[in-house]
Amino acid sequence: MPHHCCRWQFNCRILMMMSLFVIGQIHASKSKLPFNFTWPMKKASEVEGDLILGGLMMIHEREDDITCGPVMPQGGIQALETMLYTIDQVNPILLNSAGFKIGAHILDDCDKDTYGLEQAVAFIKGSINNIGDTDYKCRDGTVPDVRNKVISGVVGASSSVTSIQVANLLRLFKIPQVSFFSSSPELSNKQRFEYFTRTIPSDHHQVMAIVQMIRFLKWSYISILYEESTYGIKAFEELEVLLAKNNICIAVKERLVKDSGVAGEAAYNGIVHKLNSKPKAKGVIIFGSDQEVSGVMRAVRRNNLTANFNWIGSDGWAGRLLVSEGNEPEVEGTLAFLPQAHPVRGFDNYFLSLTPQNNKRNPWFIEFWENHFQCRYPSAPLTPYNQDWHRMCTGREKLTPEGTEFEGQLQYVSDAVMAFANAFKDMHHTVCHGRRGLCKEMIPIDGSELLKYLRRVEFTGLSGDRFQFDDHGDGPARYDLIHFKQVSHGRYRWQRIGEYHSGQLKLDVNEDLQFRGDQTTPPESICSHPCNASQAKKYVEGEGCCWTCVECVLYQIRNPDDETQCSACPLGTLPNVERSQCLTIPEVYLRPDSGWAIGAMSFSAVGIVLTFMVLGVFLRHNDTPVVRASGRELSYVLLSGILLCYMVSFLFVLRPTDIVCGVQQTAIGLCFSVVYAALFTKTNRIARIFRGGKKSAGRPGLISPKSQLAICGFLVAVQGLILLAWLWVSPSVAKHVHPTREDNLLVCSSFTDASYMMAFAYPILLILLCTVYAVVTRKIPAAFNESKYIGFTMYTTCVIWLAFVPIYFSTASHLPLRITRTNKATETPKGLGATSAVQNQLLPTPSASSSQQKQIKSQPIQTEVGQDYEGDLTVKVMTSSGTISVSKIQLNEKSRHSSIGSGRSHKSASSVRHVSL
Repeated sequence: MPHHCCRWQFNCRILMMMSLFVIGQIHASKSKLPFNFTWPMKKASEVEGDLILGGLMMIHEREDDITCGPVMPQGGIQALETMLYTIDQVNPILLNSAGFKIGAHILDDCDKDTYGLEQAVAFIKGSINNIGDTDYKCRDGTVPDVRNKVISGVVGASSSVTSIQVANLLRLFKIPQVSFFSSSPELSNKQRFEYFTRTIPSDHHQVMAIVQMIRFLKWSYISILYEESTYGIKAFEELEVLLAKNNICIAVKERLVKDSGVAGEAAYNGIVHKLNSKPKAKGVIIFGSDQEVSGVMRAVRRNNLTANFNWIGSDGWAGRLLVSEGNEPEVEGTLAFLPQAHPVRGFDNYFLSLTPQNNKRNPWFIEFWENHFQCRYPSAPLTPYNQDWHRMCTGREKLTPEGTEFEGQLQYVSDAVMAFANAFKDMHHTVCHGRRGLCKEMIPIDGSELLKYLRRVEFTGLSGDRFQFDDHGDGPARYDLIHFKQVSHGRYRWQRIGEYHSGQLKLDVNEDLQFRGDQTTPPESICSHPCNASQAKKYVEGEGCCWTCVECVLYQIRNPDDETQCSACPLGTLPNVERSQCLTIPEVYLRPDSGWAIGAMSFSAVGIVLTFMVLGVFLRHNDTPVVRASGRELSYVLLSGILLCYMVSFLFVLRPTDIVCGVQQTAIGLCFSVVYAALFTKTNRIARIFRGGKKSAGRPGLISPKSQLAICGFLVAVQGLILLAWLWVSPSVAKHVHPTREDNLLVCSSFTDASYMMAFAYPILLILLCTVYAVVTRKIPAAFNESKYIGFTMYTTCVIWLAFVPIYFSTASHLPLRITRTNKATETPKGLGATSAVQNQLLPTPSASSSQQKQIKSQPIQTEVGQDYEGDLTVKVMTSSGTISVSKIQLNEKSRHSSIGSGRSHKSASSVRHVSL
């Protein structure tokens, strides 16, 4: 009695827990069936063994109004038979080596996550003790007797959405699960799906392969269709990110109904019309299952849009007969990726040899037989799909290679079974220490321990490929690129044309791409072609890959940082011929080989030669009265200033740098000041001598050579201080100026505005003062002809400068002319000054004898006779040595009248006062 009570309590708990999973049946129970028989009939394919593997296969298609649709020949029946065939192959090996064999308990999920979850409850009924004996005990302390089969591991499910639901359930009972077709990236998260592994690679790698294919086709504007499931949504999320990184735009993105039901023709027609609303997006990626994709292809055919699209397919429908059969023109040209797989050795012959008579372990094989041969098998139960077939099957029909399309991915089903078989074997070897048969440590199997052995397996499968799981529990990332093309008129076939391996897409050189008809070049899937380098993009609102090209105007290029904007080239640059970049205009400055420079240097060279000639004459006759009388020291200063002015010309033909500009800024004004300071000192001396001589017979002050040099040096020092202050406040630097948009002149900054006149302000003041003194001293005795020539020089200089100032400001746009004109303006007065100095100083003949020079030395140059207010006679005598003698003669009454009357000079014995100046 206690034992039965315990069993009853245990069953109650099982029923309560199972009630959580039977909600999925509510949908089926509410459906109104169009027939009066039970559908679907719950069946299971069973194989006896010591360790039982559960199997969850997609035997039937998904339907909207009923639970299960028609039988699926490839992904359903063939996958199931591959599992059974692999068990048949490994059991003899396990029996020989370990003394146990594998059994199977395979169920149908009808490609629905809710129905698949309900079916998966059967897998945990026998594994309830995996939770722990302490949770379920009878009152007497014994463990409940559970007769349900203990499932050691589960192979499946096919779709990712079903695998996610089942994985959440099996995780609670620590039952390892190995899927063969579920490729959603979400399942790689081992924190959520700890007991889930798979032999197929994650769609993360497939997404990267698809993006590489699109780049190979040079598409930049595509559409995406993805199914409404974890498989489609997660793949789309990764696609969206990768496409954006590769500057590929999505024109249309639409979901294909899957989890919420089955879409009708109107829904597929709407999807196709949305795709066609973007006619430039001819490339379309479809991430979905074969059932949904076949609905899209039929809609394309119904709307006569066959030639409008080119498809990129995922492994969910690539190579599937359900999609291509009857839709060959619509599918033509498709490029798709399939996880790389090879035929399972011996399976084709095994499958073709099956008949309803010799395959009793597969309860759905008769449905497949009826579907394949389109006949009604005798004594077969009614289904929604065989009741309209009136021809009876004879049982003598035979499967043939020509009439049978094999699923290309069956290797992954076989590898899943092989992974469990190797894990069982490794665990048995470790736990049972080589004893044959299952030891008590493996009854039942600890799922968490089995998972460790499962993740470490490494083997060569029935396909001949080496297999092992990666760090995420996924299969190796290897893909085949397949192409659906017309091999002959009316005959189409999927052909392998390349592979994706280790992150690289490789196409077979011997296989050509063939799209619609004989078209071998990929169709164009681009919204807008790239603009020329001289054009900016004006994007269409809401579109990232559609734009119009706008030509940039003159002197503009497209902004390298913003392709939607045109940017003007900076001053000093011009667009290149292609107008793709701004090129620097060759800089222009007064080069030594230019005409302006040659003219200036020639003029300066002549001036330098003449100056040295004059200087040579002065040096040769340095001690002669003529040289001494001319103010020898100031003459040398004057000649030095003139020489420096000529030499400054050569600074103007050097390439402008900050140092050269600084020297130019100070040198020209300083040289100018040296010349006019000497002239000013000379004219001032003469004026003071004659003005003082009229007022007094005393010697004027500061007329000695040293005093004159000191005055001249002081005047030059004033200019030096002015120039140093100017250089400190506003230093002249080399800069580029652009009088016109196409000019790039390298000049000193002081030449670009009126600031250069600062160098001439003080010399101009000296010029004006010299001119004033030249006017004042114009009436001195004729022997002092130096003043006359200085006056001529000053008048000429003023005229030249009156012309220079307007010319300087009017040539702002022609800097070489301005620079040359400035140079000549500073040299011309010096040339005139030099000429006047030569004329003035060379009046005596340089070859005169010494006796003549002595005579000249004492010879009076000019004599003036006058009478003072007392009536006495005054005589002023100036000699060639520059000495002025003033004598006063007192006359008697007679002689006074005589002298006044005759107007001549007379000598008298009266007292004489002599003053030497």
